[in-house]
Amino acid sequence: MTPQFETALLSVILVCLLRTGRGHLRIQSSTNMRKPILTFLLLTISACLVSTAVLPAIAAPQQSDAPAIVEQGKFTLHKFEQPIGQETYEIRRDGDSLAVKMDFKFTDRGTPVPLSATFRCAADLTPQAFEIKGQTARPVSIDEALTIEAGKVHFRTRDKQSDLASPSGPFFTIAGYAPATMQMLMVRYWATHGSPAQLATLPSGTVKIEPRGQDTIHLTGKDGAKDEKLDRYTIEGLIWGRETLWFDENRNLVAAISTDAEFDHFEAIRDGYESALGDFVGRAGADGMSALSEISKGISGSRAPTLAIVGGTLIDGTGAAPVLDAAVVIHDGRIVAAGPRSKVKIPKDANVVDAHGKTILPGLWDMHAHFEQVEWGPIYLAAGVTTVRDCGNEFEFITAVRDAIAQGRGLGPRLLLAGIVDGTGTYTIGVERVDTPDQARMWTDRYHAAGFQQMKIYSSVKLEELKAVADEAHRLGMTVTGHIPEGLTAYQAIEAGQDQINHIGYIADIMKAPLPENASRLDRFKAGANIDLQSPEAQKALAFLKDHHTVVDPTIALMEFFTATTAKPPASFEPGVNKVAPELAEQLTDVAPPNDRSEIGEKVFEKELAIIGALHRAGIPVVAGTDQTVPGHSLHREIELYVQAGFTPMEAIQAATIVSARAMGLEKESGTVEKGKRGDLILVNGNPLENIHNIRNVEYVITNGTMFHAAELWQSVGFKP
Repeated sequence: MTPQFETALLSVILVCLLRTGRGHLRIQSSTNMRKPILTFLLLTISACLVSTAVLPAIAAPQQSDAPAIVEQGKFTLHKFEQPIGQETYEIRRDGDSLAVKMDFKFTDRGTPVPLSATFRCAADLTPQAFEIKGQTARPVSIDEALTIEAGKVHFRTRDKQSDLASPSGPFFTIAGYAPATMQMLMVRYWATHGSPAQLATLPSGTVKIEPRGQDTIHLTGKDGAKDEKLDRYTIEGLIWGRETLWFDENRNLVAAISTDAEFDHFEAIRDGYESALGDFVGRAGADGMSALSEISKGISGSRAPTLAIVGGTLIDGTGAAPVLDAAVVIHDGRIVAAGPRSKVKIPKDANVVDAHGKTILPGLWDMHAHFEQVEWGPIYLAAGVTTVRDCGNEFEFITAVRDAIAQGRGLGPRLLLAGIVDGTGTYTIGVERVDTPDQARMWTDRYHAAGFQQMKIYSSVKLEELKAVADEAHRLGMTVTGHIPEGLTAYQAIEAGQDQINHIGYIADIMKAPLPENASRLDRFKAGANIDLQSPEAQKALAFLKDHHTVVDPTIALMEFFTATTAKPPASFEPGVNKVAPELAEQLTDVAPPNDRSEIGEKVFEKELAIIGALHRAGIPVVAGTDQTVPGHSLHREIELYVQAGFTPMEAIQAATIVSARAMGLEKESGTVEKGKRGDLILVNGNPLENIHNIRNVEYVITNGTMFHAAELWQSVGFKP
């Protein structure tokens, strides 16, 4: 190669690099320096000519038999802003292709969640092969492989193989929110293939990638402080809802704010950007508020000052007999009249809703929610839920959502908040640590000042700090709910001041017959199936809970979902899984075959259901909550299971209405359809007192006086009505 040709070639390639924002090489005039530079540039020129922004600046290849690493990086993984693991990746050249290796691993509340993936693609990132294996959350495993050869797509999921149709246009292959590296490569591919409005993804689905502007992020570190401009994007369709991602000028992923396969807040932050984690979370929340406002604009609803619901059967939630041909009048968000139509005066200016053939009920409550993405707002309303208690969330996010809804800037139920705290330990979650009594009081005061109604105890709080939280909460007029921390019993937690308990398993624990100290985990698991409700242990527990007025939200629908296998598919007991958004369907229905613990698990669930019945018969308040599970639908399942446990249909409905309102001290303003209360009610097809499954047939929901059609709400976030 002549010096003149080398110089010309260098000029062309330098222009190409500058166009991509990657012109960081110093071109020296020495002929001796040109040879290694040209070696590197010749290896990258084909990719550069095909795409203007596929890979960031890459190092010259080393002399080695192994393909050279052209890019590598590391992300710190977080749940609720707490660092819990990391993801590393490396990209190598392999002939005309790029080979990507990713290792993703975190430990969530003591449980390792490992995931590995490999990806092979052409120089322009067109997929050739993808394999992913491991877990994406504690209860969610994945084992998939996909290859594209000669236009044919071969797909394997576990031991099932199939051939898929090859997309006609641009496409990418990906398997959910993790690893974050795959999202980075997908955005690069999208940007260099025409930025299509919808990008097909294999093995199924499409995603929408949307630029959302630029943010200036302030960073601090060993080298001091600096500001950096980053491009913000949202991705919809990869998970249910939207994620927020930031990229630097070379399309390196810097931060991804998402939710994991358990619907929990999840963040991946590149090395060097950790100091801006809170800023990223806050900005993602603000972007979520904007999205919530946009969703709201697309939903029609009757916002007339006066609504009159006439002709339906009224079940007011008080326990009174149903009122046939009833009328309910709501003015400015408050019920001003409710009763027989013949005794209720309908204002002339009212927007009259014909409810013939329908049942009028109080709006439902979900007492164990985690409102971790804006899409939950329409879903809760679609299911007839007009009030939720959020049982632990990121402080900045949930207060912003609550305020947006309360001020009419967003769409969703009224939010009541329980501020989560935890101690340092194996099962720690979040960043609100209470390792001393002073910290316990500080966090309780902060939550109270922000308008939270409750404190939530998590699994690593020590007894002294639990008591400090409870004492301060009670002084401030708050109550305390939560888990029973590791090493404590429900007796100790309640005596220390805990008012309420989340999850039926903690009640079962104090009903078990004594076990040897060296009992195995399997023996302890089996003990849950062998509880005798007439035993001294069980009777002592019931008497203690009643004497202390303890409120229990069992989340039994969640416990039932844990029993699902291929022999007992989720749809066999929860039909809602067939109506969820496509991004959720596979995740919720992909269950493992039965194993040696499945039969025991089924017996444990049946015993827990019997315990709920025993609690109810003993007069211990049981309130309906879901801990998410199948969005919207699981509250209906919770109510159905209470009837299975021995509640009457009316009592099961009250667990999700007036009993919940009493537990939160709001029975004077909500929980029943009575004059003076909030205008929160639902219209369902059929009568749930005759068949509790009719509680699923919500056609209209009225929240604070505004009426929405449930089908529209479901559809607004990708669900089937």
